Amino acid sequence: MWTCPHCGREFKRTNQNHYCGKAPATIDEYILSQEESIQPVLVRLKNTIHDAIPEAEEVIAWSTPTWKKKGYIIRFAVSKSHIGVYVWEDAVSYFEDRLKGFDTDTGVIRLKSDQEIPLSLISDIAKWCYEMDQMNRNR
Repeated sequence: MWTCPHCGREFKRTNQNHYCGKAPATIDEYILSQEESIQPVLVRLKNTIHDAIPEAEEVIAWSTPTWKKKGYIIRFAVSKSHIGVYVWEDAVSYFEDRLKGFDTDTGVIRLKSDQEIPLSLISDIAKWCYEMDQMNRNR
């Protein structure tokens, strides 16, 4: 076990990346807790997702901005070198052609801080994930 010297939380992995301190209660609090230089980007990302899926509930889950309806749809988190956009596992393969040039993995799109955020693409992905959530939960 490893104990974070800042917050005292215990983790299985040494130097586990985590959020120290009290988790933000709202997405706006999360954004305000980030470096000032990245906040405008996060506001645009938040507004894009909200506009794409206004029916979804905006919550904090895993200490990150998250949208859910019947299940979790999409979320984002800031790390040292990128903004991770966490989506349905199949979304990355479904949007593979449009994601060329972006660092992706199963269920995650990593946007470098200095990279232009593809807001139209994020909107389309959020809508697709919302539709998948609704279809899969209605079975």
